Amino acid sequence: MAITGDRPIFIVGYERSGTTLMMALLGNHPSLAFPEVGWLFPRIYPWRHTYGDLSIESNFRTMADEMLFGLNQPLWGMGLNPAIAVSEICGMAPERSFAGIYAAMHRIYAKQFGNKPRWGQKTPNNLYFVPQIKACFPDAQFICITRDGRDASAISLESAFGAGNIYMAAYTWDAAARFVAPFRETYDSNTWLDVSYEELVTNPQQVMAGVCEFLDEEFDPAMFDYYRQPTAKARGKQRDHALLAKPITTEHVGIYKNLLSIRDQRIYAAVAGETHQAMNYQLDVEPLEISDSDRDLWIELDGRIRAAKLDGPNGHIVFESYRDWLVEQREVRKRKGIWSDADDPREFPAGHPDEEIIVGFRAWKQWKDHFSIKRRFTR
Repeated sequence: MAITGDRPIFIVGYERSGTTLMMALLGNHPSLAFPEVGWLFPRIYPWRHTYGDLSIESNFRTMADEMLFGLNQPLWGMGLNPAIAVSEICGMAPERSFAGIYAAMHRIYAKQFGNKPRWGQKTPNNLYFVPQIKACFPDAQFICITRDGRDASAISLESAFGAGNIYMAAYTWDAAARFVAPFRETYDSNTWLDVSYEELVTNPQQVMAGVCEFLDEEFDPAMFDYYRQPTAKARGKQRDHALLAKPITTEHVGIYKNLLSIRDQRIYAAVAGETHQAMNYQLDVEPLEISDSDRDLWIELDGRIRAAKLDGPNGHIVFESYRDWLVEQREVRKRKGIWSDADDPREFPAGHPDEEIIVGFRAWKQWKDHFSIKRRFTR
């Protein structure tokens, strides 16, 4: 089942690459509505079979409930009565499917925030679900933000939700860049657009004019007032997104030179150097030779650090707790007979070695269990 006519816009790219800046810019366009991140394709879509037959009202409402109340920003700030919000979403859905709920949520947001004719979504890890998004929304367009992986990795290390060390920061950047590379050959120039973060912040007028041309929308200078709007103001108060509180700046271009040691840069070069150079970025150092024991140690330390950061300053323990709850609800529905193993198609990323990274967990179950991390979500 597919939904056409919305021409939705999906901003994708490795986290800490400038996807939020693009969301803020386009969200301030008079014709485009961009709510906060959704993480719905990574966390719900591959397991939609666990909701059972969606023609059954109770099953459809359960999916809508979990999609709507699992948003990082409650109800995306929409003026919905929580008691009847699920009914409103279900009533607006153009079809009884994941895509139907997804479209309804974004359409209601677009109507409430400026009655805008077109909506978009910025969730970085949607880059792993581009074919699935196209199956749901055949007329979707994608803007992929690319960035020097050293800067993205350095900022990830500084983030409350980022990697625990440079090895894993480089690994996740490299994995994302490799995954998305084939799409540049798969999709035509009306569907796919790459935008360099460095070019965006250096020549914002020129780059955004090109983005608007790609989207077949009129260029509007109002986009550059994004930092005056509620979403950017709220994000700008967070340490991880402080730059959103002011106009576009180049101050984080080349920030790795201040944040990464030479050894860190050499580790990055060893892990991601090939992809880095394939994307037309240069390296300043020679790759470090990494032993198996070093790699194994860094992977373990990354898991330990991520778990410890969850309930630290600006940590994501509440969001993480909800995500863990979602996983458990699949088993609850299974015990109720709503679905069985025979219904499980084992869709990507189920069983993938990087499943937890792709889905967007901030820490791995192994280490949350090891440290008995207490949840901060109950339902």
